[in-house]
Order: sequence, then C-alpha cells, then structure tokens
Amino acid sequence: MIVNNLIVETFGCHIGKYSERLKVTNKDGVLEQAPLLHLQSILISGRGVSISADAVEACCERGIPIHFVDPTGYVYASVMSNGLNGTALTRRAQLDAYTSPRGVHFACAVAEGKISNQATTLKYVAKNRSDTEPEVFDALRSAADEVQDHVATIEQLRRGELDDIRAALMGAEGSAARRYWQAVGVLFPESYGWQGRKTRGARDPINSLLNYGYGILYGQIAQAVVLAGLDPYAGFLHADRSGKPSLVLDLIEEFRQVAVDRLVFGLINRGFRVGQDEQGLLDVETRKRLAEKVLEHLEAEVRHQGRRFELRVVIQMQARELASFVRGERDQYTPFRISW
Repeated sequence: MIVNNLIVETFGCHIGKYSERLKVTNKDGVLEQAPLLHLQSILISGRGVSISADAVEACCERGIPIHFVDPTGYVYASVMSNGLNGTALTRRAQLDAYTSPRGVHFACAVAEGKISNQATTLKYVAKNRSDTEPEVFDALRSAADEVQDHVATIEQLRRGELDDIRAALMGAEGSAARRYWQAVGVLFPESYGWQGRKTRGARDPINSLLNYGYGILYGQIAQAVVLAGLDPYAGFLHADRSGKPSLVLDLIEEFRQVAVDRLVFGLINRGFRVGQDEQGLLDVETRKRLAEKVLEHLEAEVRHQGRRFELRVVIQMQARELASFVRGERDQYTPFRISW
C-alpha cells in the first residue's frame, strides 16, 4: 500500500523503522505500514505518540519532514535534516533584502496576492449561485470588488521603507480580510454557529477546521522554505519576534484560500461531520479526516505560469522563486494567484 502522508494521532502509538518501511504499532499490534520510498511527510497530531531514532534518521536521510501539531492546528515542532538548511549565500541575501527595495517588493507582493486570492475565492463560491441564489451571488460579487479595492492601497506603499510601511500594509491586508470573512458567512448553515473569523482559541466548528487546516498547510510551507535555503524566521510582511517563523507566515498568505478556505467551505456545504471533544476541540477522527483531505487537496493540479502543476509543487516553486529573487537572480517576485 502506498502512503504519501503518514498521519498518527492515536494515544499510545509508536512509529518504528523496519527494513525500508515505517510501522505504526500499539498494544493491539500493527496499525499501519508506510514504505519510505513513497512517503512525503509524517504528521503527529496526538498525545502519547513516540517515534524511534531509527525512524527519525531514515526520514531525515530521505528528506521526509516530521511535523508535530496540537489539536488546534498549531505546529509546535518540525524535524528536518540538517542537510536541508541551504546555503549561507541565500540567507545573507535574505537578510540584506529586508533593508532594500526587494524587501518592500516581496512584502507588498504577498499582501497583494492574498487579497487578490480572497477576491477570486468570493467570485469562485458565487459563480454557481447566480440562478439559484441571486441575492447571495450579488452580495459575494460586490464583496469581491470591495476586497480587491484594497490592492490600490498597497500599490501606493511600494516606494516606502519596509519598517515605515508595514503597519499600513498590515492595515490594508486586515481590512480586506475582515470584508472577506464577513462575506463568506452567508455560505454557512446557522447550525455551525459561525460568528466571524477567530484564530487561536476558537472552539466553533468552522474556525476550528480552518485553523487546523492552516496548521497542516504550515508544515508544507515550512518544508518548502527550508528546502529553498531560506531562513524561516526572517520575514518581511510579518515582523520579527523570537521564535516566530515570520517568513513561513509571509509565504503561507498566498496559499490559504486555495489550499484550505475553498476546501473547508466545500466540506461544510456538503455536510461534513465535525466532532468535538468536551473542551470544544476537534476530536481525533475529525482531525484525521481533515488532515487527509488537506493533504489530498495539495495533490490537485492548479494553473500557474501558464501550465498546470500540483499545488504542492507550486508551493515549492514559489519558495525557490523567492530565494532567487533575494539573491538578485530575478527582478521580481510574483505571488501565486488562483483562477476561478
């Protein structure tokens, strides 16, 4: 059996290496086996899960990242090979870019890409409602235009210094996001209890699904950043803070809508069952099914640069493009823009 992404969340499980495969076992025996040849990532989302040093070594030798995610979707640790840390040249160029026009260009590009993708997503979810729900269609299309209008603000900021314009940049991005999340509320049945967008600490079903989905996506972005030789903690749009992976948070912005938002909106409208524990957190079964859906979705093809690629590949391409841009090998960084 081919397993591309191994997800382990059951308390008491152990991940060990046996010949050229990983085995997930517990007191009842073997639960799952994953040949290393096809494995792309390991996601450990449960408590009481252990992994052997041999399994970690085998994954690092093959470039397979191991991500540890808490029940809210927060990635609190990732294990990758020391050999994937890239070159000093790229990291020096990345740090130098912060105080150059390249830093401003990238920060503006990321914000613009996110806003454009939010507007496109609103048009995407509206397109089949013109006949069946014309009022919803009109509301979503109107909101899409209002979200897109914030790109003009960003264009006006491109001539400033990054430290001087960041607050205004984040303000424009935040205003667009508030309108986007206000607009998508019409898509959700009242039974899901949607009261607006909430990040960490959310306990309602939809925000919990979104936050956990972003956590899965975060692992993919972090891997791409490291593979490209970039420093995940030296960002541009997101300010530096100890322990904050600012560059990962920068690059994830242009992928949230296509990798997670559209998926979660579709699941909710198809009656996806959301199980929660007594604390309001997604239960083990829901986390596992959602993680599988997100990882499958990353295998879907999207149009990019005039061709079709798996979304996972586009993430890697964008990280490599950013590395080339900060090294001065490209004149521009172009954010990923989704189609509808």
